[in-house]
Amino acid sequence: MALLIHVLACAFGLGSWVAVNGLWVELPLIVNILPEGWELPSYLTVIIQLANLGPLLITLMHKLCPGHLKEHVAIYSILSIGVLSCMLLAFFWDKTTIVAGASHSTAFFIITFFLSLVDCTSSVTFLPFMMQLPPKYITTYFIGEGLSGFIPGVVALAQGVGMAKCVNSSQTEGNHTGENMWSLHTEYLPPNFSTDVFFFFLAAMMCVSLAAFIALNRLPRTYELSSEKLVANTVVCVSSGLDNTTAETGGEGVKCQGEGAVQTSPLLTETKHSPNQVTFIYFLMVWVNATTNGLLPSVQTYSCMPYGNLAYHLSAALASVANPVACTIAMFFQNRSLVFLGALMALGTGFGSYNMAMAAMSPCPLLQGSVVGEIIIVLSWLFFTGTLSYVRVMVGVILRDRSHSALVWCGAAAQIGSLVGSVTMFPLVNVYGLFKSGDVCSSRCPL
Repeated sequence: MALLIHVLACAFGLGSWVAVNGLWVELPLIVNILPEGWELPSYLTVIIQLANLGPLLITLMHKLCPGHLKEHVAIYSILSIGVLSCMLLAFFWDKTTIVAGASHSTAFFIITFFLSLVDCTSSVTFLPFMMQLPPKYITTYFIGEGLSGFIPGVVALAQGVGMAKCVNSSQTEGNHTGENMWSLHTEYLPPNFSTDVFFFFLAAMMCVSLAAFIALNRLPRTYELSSEKLVANTVVCVSSGLDNTTAETGGEGVKCQGEGAVQTSPLLTETKHSPNQVTFIYFLMVWVNATTNGLLPSVQTYSCMPYGNLAYHLSAALASVANPVACTIAMFFQNRSLVFLGALMALGTGFGSYNMAMAAMSPCPLLQGSVVGEIIIVLSWLFFTGTLSYVRVMVGVILRDRSHSALVWCGAAAQIGSLVGSVTMFPLVNVYGLFKSGDVCSSRCPL
């Protein structure tokens, strides 16, 4: 039973960010087709953050009407919307319309908004739902959340998105007949399977997550709650499934009805942290998500493309590997020291700063045209994602031990950070044009 619940928790976590992560790893192919081109990532970050309307409403309901929100109903709804949106994306992602005299990917943006609504809302619904299981399963859930980026990344590698080669082309100069000028231009290779197929794959992943949630929500948990209590003084409530749980924590307690008298006791014993420490914990979550979901994704094309399409492709796909690896490490090596987590955050921020600096130097970043430069930029993105992913998991574990409401606010802090990061970068990329595109085939940089 324990192994089954671990598998279901992991599969459930797959649906948390699989759609948005899938869009990011497919970008090396999409940016060459949609009219927005290299500016597409900054548009995506803003659209994703506009979808914070969902978690905002959920958080307000928890605050203003505690106990009235049925989380399992909300999760059923958002996962169903996710499945439908992925299927619609497969049919309409490349359809464009004229807006203000220019061609724009209107259908892609609208469907992406609904996918983002699903994934953003998962931050404040999936984690609180996992509160109903013993603590060991939350790490498994985070592994599933990490796999929501890893699996699309592996599929994108198999698809061969964004692979290109430099080819010579000649043009006749002015009126001088016969005088040809030779230049290099980028020729993109066809992928092994289409973007439509990739989006259908994302829809299948969402179906797996929905099926896992249905099973989790209906499985009897008598075994788990009788063999492992959350804390020593927890009153065990035997129910037919997770959807029958009446617990709503946040310092209030849980009523258990059954044989014997109705008792009330706290679901969890709060971990002792000073107000300053709690503030720092939430700051960690805000900063990690601001950098990983807002600041850096907006400029990934600018930091990687000058090194070549392979560097961009590997950085987008392999960085997604770092997330589940970090979650797996967190399962076996849990260090809750705030000093350690702060140092790890600083290290990850250092890697992110290098990535940002290379984006700012585009189209002529350091070590352009060398294998060393390509390796460094890919590893920098890998370690940037991995270190900050570990911090995010440990913050979730710490807040999980405090209370149900702490996890709700954990999700809210994550979305606030993502919103701040994306809103900061959008005008810098799209309005002021501080970042310049570069192409390894056509860029002219001093040696």
